[in-house]
Amino acid sequence: MKAVVLNAPNDFAPTELPKPEIGDDEMLLEMKKAAICGTDMRILTGAKTKGVRYPSVIGHEMCGVIAEVGKNVTGFEVGDKVSIANVIPCGSCPACLEGRENACMNRKAIGYEFNGGFEEYVLIPEIAMKSGNVIKLPKQVSFTAGALIEPLACCIRGLKNAGTGFNDSVLIVGAGPIGLMHMQLSKIAGAKQVIVSEPNEMRRQIALELGADRVVDPEKEDLEKIVKEATRGMGADVIVMAIGVPALVNSTLKLCKKGGTVNLFAGFAGTGECSIEVNTIHYNEINVNGSTAYKREDYLEAADMVISGKINLDKIATHTYKIDEFQAAYEMCKSGKGLKILIEP
Repeated sequence: MKAVVLNAPNDFAPTELPKPEIGDDEMLLEMKKAAICGTDMRILTGAKTKGVRYPSVIGHEMCGVIAEVGKNVTGFEVGDKVSIANVIPCGSCPACLEGRENACMNRKAIGYEFNGGFEEYVLIPEIAMKSGNVIKLPKQVSFTAGALIEPLACCIRGLKNAGTGFNDSVLIVGAGPIGLMHMQLSKIAGAKQVIVSEPNEMRRQIALELGADRVVDPEKEDLEKIVKEATRGMGADVIVMAIGVPALVNSTLKLCKKGGTVNLFAGFAGTGECSIEVNTIHYNEINVNGSTAYKREDYLEAADMVISGKINLDKIATHTYKIDEFQAAYEMCKSGKGLKILIEP
């Protein structure tokens, strides 16, 4: 089979590998669509090395059909369309026991400890099968949407941390795939208005098409003035930073309402260090929090939203490449000219 093998930072290429052989309690997924995540890009370039194996096959946003099932596997049949919740918590560490399995101290993940989606056939290990990490999808769900359930689950975790609710004014900073998911989720949660800040014209247009109430080009418009005018001078109830630029954190905090929340959702570039005027947080009683991965309940909720058609993920995907074209897909991701980039066999 074909797979994109990562040998070292900046050393990856389509390669012929043996098709995986499954055990009695495992499953073989025939990958149909796998999406490139921002984390994948950091792994490919070497910006992220923690927990990365060399050589390995990465990719953790995937959807496909079952090609083989082990003789002890029940509830699944060859030909079933499924998506994969790649994060597998241990269930017994302090974080898991506190109900924070998304921050599991011993978690394993497909695309990290186990080979991931950038290959024609993906072995789904016993530990994932027994943890309920394989989700059946009906025929009407596209393979693209199925692959994007995973990042949507992460956004649902972020939404819960941010506490977005009825009648809130929300600011989304960045209209990449994650920002566009947050924008739609905010509307679904009952936000009265969602403002999206994004310098890329194409992304602003898609944000409008997906329901944004206002889009702003922060390089040409006064974002602070626009937010204050839209909120009667109070600032946004909730702000989601969906772009990892440390230099933007301080100015973004100033756009938040007193007692509001700023969710630092994105993984931030470099060490993530930035200068913050802490008095902005102190005197305005701003809640600042982060978000990491997802709980399995978030993944199931994301899958339900996709199955019911409550959210549009297909429009977020702009380009699809074959495994043999992975270098071109990588360059498209780096260029910022697309949104979600997908790989298919």
